[in-house]
Amino acid sequence: MNWAGAIVIYIVWWWVSFLAVLPIDIKSRWEAEDDGVEGADPGAPTDPKLKQKIWLATKVAAVLWAVTASVILSGVFNFRD
Repeated sequence: MNWAGAIVIYIVWWWVSFLAVLPIDIKSRWEAEDDGVEGADPGAPTDPKLKQKIWLATKVAAVLWAVTASVILSGVFNFRD
């Protein structure tokens, strides 16, 4: 596995994990007691907590990338054949 392949695999894992953790701990405006912004869409989240989710996605992607890289480098699956 070369560096470009490793980076591409990490980016793919990061996006998959980010999209997976994005809906975690979301409370929409109609569920909240104080919706905050007048005229906002009732389905919009009150506090999306994006920084926390970005860090969580980064950690999850790092673990998934490490597992993927170790499987590729160990030769368990030979992608060259």
